[in-house]
Amino acid sequence: MKNQKRRLGQAALALCCLVVTGCRQEAPAVQASEYEVMTLAPTDRTLLSTYSATIRGRQDIEIYPQVGGTLTKVCVTEGQRVKNGQALFIIDQVPYEAALQTALANVEAAKAQLATAQLTSDSKQELYRQNVVSEFDLSTARNSLLAAKAQLAQAEAQEVNARNNLSYTVVKSPADGVVGTLPYRVGALVSASLPEPLTTVSDNSDMYVYFSMTENQLLGLIRQYGSKEEALKQMPEIDLQLNDQSAYPQKGRIETISGVIDRSTGTVSLRAVFPNEGGLLHSGGAGNVIVPVHKNGALVIPQSATYEIQDKVYIYKVIDGKAQSAPVQVTRVNGGKEYIVNSGLAAGEVIVTEGVGLLREGTLIQAKTK
Repeated sequence: MKNQKRRLGQAALALCCLVVTGCRQEAPAVQASEYEVMTLAPTDRTLLSTYSATIRGRQDIEIYPQVGGTLTKVCVTEGQRVKNGQALFIIDQVPYEAALQTALANVEAAKAQLATAQLTSDSKQELYRQNVVSEFDLSTARNSLLAAKAQLAQAEAQEVNARNNLSYTVVKSPADGVVGTLPYRVGALVSASLPEPLTTVSDNSDMYVYFSMTENQLLGLIRQYGSKEEALKQMPEIDLQLNDQSAYPQKGRIETISGVIDRSTGTVSLRAVFPNEGGLLHSGGAGNVIVPVHKNGALVIPQSATYEIQDKVYIYKVIDGKAQSAPVQVTRVNGGKEYIVNSGLAAGEVIVTEGVGLLREGTLIQAKTK
């Protein structure tokens, strides 16, 4: 009986030892999760920056009459292409023709008066030599001659004015272009003080495309090229995306950069010019300008590698196999799909490029194999 109790005690002791030994075994190690990572290296890239743009004709000329009267003829239709000097409108010419005839008659009358005054002056001069008339009579005749010359000059000036007014009754296009809307029809009374123009002629052979850059973007441009003048000379050709998201087939160039920053928007205006041989672009249209920017030795990271907290951009570096957050200064490019790193990262560092919104400080990182 005692031996049986002894054996039972030994068995219980052995069981306790096994339990204690099992409790002392280490917990299983935490496994690192696989994430896509990238090692930063300087690269030369052509990055695309997109800016909203408005399209204008090289010239949008508002056509106003220089004389008043009734429209007797509209010589063009809306949207018609016209040449420099082509007639657009004709204003009633009858009163201006009559004014010209009156001016011509006044010129002839003034010429006759001048001829008479000349004869009188010559006669007085001869009589004065013969002591027949006094010096006063001679001076009076000479003054009459001068007055007659002045009257002729005045009459000739009135003739020129009458001819000009008559010519102004034919309203002509001041440039090659396309006719805009025609708010006035035959029979309308028009004058130089019209509330809106007779029409607008737009020179659409080349189109101006206006867009804006922020002050920081302008500063970056100047630092890259050295000056605004050098930027205009060296910047590559740019593309235009039309309002229907299609690409315009011809490239343009930036011609001017404004020297004044708009205080209300903090932007500066730029103007590019695009050829418009096919007439696809129209004044008043809209689109997007796509400007290529060449960067040498830039550190470029994908947008997916970043996250934002209170308007600050952060990334996760991989240090000793663990995720460690760090703030970075970046510039958005390619519509925000990529960032150029301005500060906060260096070549050779490794960052996580996916799932950063779910990472936590110290998360074990294992590079995902491709």
